[in-house]
Amino acid sequence: MSAFAAVMTGKGTGAISTIQLFGDSAEEILKKIFKLASAKPPEFKTGKILLGTICDGAELIDQVTIGCEASSSFAIHCHGNPLIVEMIMQLLQRCGAKLETSEQLLAKVLAAQKPIGAIALEAKLAQLQAKTIQGAKIIANQANAGLTKKAEEWRQNINAMSLNEITCEAKLILKNSQIAKLIIFGCQVAIIGPPNSGKSTLLNYLAGRQKAIVTNIKGTTRDWISATCRIEPLSIEFIDTAGLDEKLSAHSDTIEKAAQQKSIEILEQADLVLLVLDNSQPTEQLNKSLLTKVANKKVLTVLNKSDLPAKFDTAKLPKILDNTVLISAKFGTGIEALIGKILQICGVTGFDLKTAVCFTDRHENLLKQLKHAEYKQRAGTIIQKLLNGPM
Repeated sequence: MSAFAAVMTGKGTGAISTIQLFGDSAEEILKKIFKLASAKPPEFKTGKILLGTICDGAELIDQVTIGCEASSSFAIHCHGNPLIVEMIMQLLQRCGAKLETSEQLLAKVLAAQKPIGAIALEAKLAQLQAKTIQGAKIIANQANAGLTKKAEEWRQNINAMSLNEITCEAKLILKNSQIAKLIIFGCQVAIIGPPNSGKSTLLNYLAGRQKAIVTNIKGTTRDWISATCRIEPLSIEFIDTAGLDEKLSAHSDTIEKAAQQKSIEILEQADLVLLVLDNSQPTEQLNKSLLTKVANKKVLTVLNKSDLPAKFDTAKLPKILDNTVLISAKFGTGIEALIGKILQICGVTGFDLKTAVCFTDRHENLLKQLKHAEYKQRAGTIIQKLLNGPM
């Protein structure tokens, strides 16, 4: 006899929270703590929705509804106050339920249903993490089509297909997956550049509200500030960093040095870099150190302050920075062009949501092994693991 419980809704305060209770002793636990509003003994029949209260002995915790999804699976819908949710979870634990994460519990629920392949199961779990509707669609497509369909084609036709054909298709899936992951899990964009180039003004415009202090004093931003924006099909976290300046890092206080180091860390982790330069100042604002830091990154050079007389010579830009867009963050001029460039560089413009992609580390590791497979027997083993291997 066992039971498992997990909070299925996200963290934080909301109107309603959902707690899933699953297992062969789940109904017995509910009989101990749930009372119908009508004071009759509850009947936990599949398909019924019951209104009542959760009680810890004589103490009323909350009024709830319980959805009876199956003989061993119940959804408890309570008020979203985190304290109430925690009290119910602790009560369930004292009554014998093991507390798990939503992903762990969903895996148990799905595993108890009709047998499905590993990729399909992973798809159902991963949909909880999708940041956009488009991302959820990409994942859902992998369950019965997409990656599952492609792996089944490999398995069924391995004798007829050449090894080179299989490895090339694996490489293409890995390539497409880099784009898909941005749509599924979100994209991080670092806004960098020399001090006072307009990085904070740009973030404020994109966020639609004042998030960063904007002045004409160099080095105003000493910590990173971020704003998450929905630019379909992406959920983008824009991060405004302290202005990168070797002099500030070498000769200023510890706080300034820490801010410079944090900017570098954000830059290294970002999916895309917006290098903001002041179009009203000479090209000399670029330095070798800054160029070195963005050498291996996807970079869009944003020439800001187009509302002022231009002094920047774009002909002097190195090749890695020649993808440019001219804007005025202060007045919003050129922002649509900026957004279009971001989507283009990320590769999401026109991306087919039905494309076969990998969306877990397990898939990625196996496909990397597959693209380097030197003989078909090895390829067949990897494909079998992809379809039915342990998660």
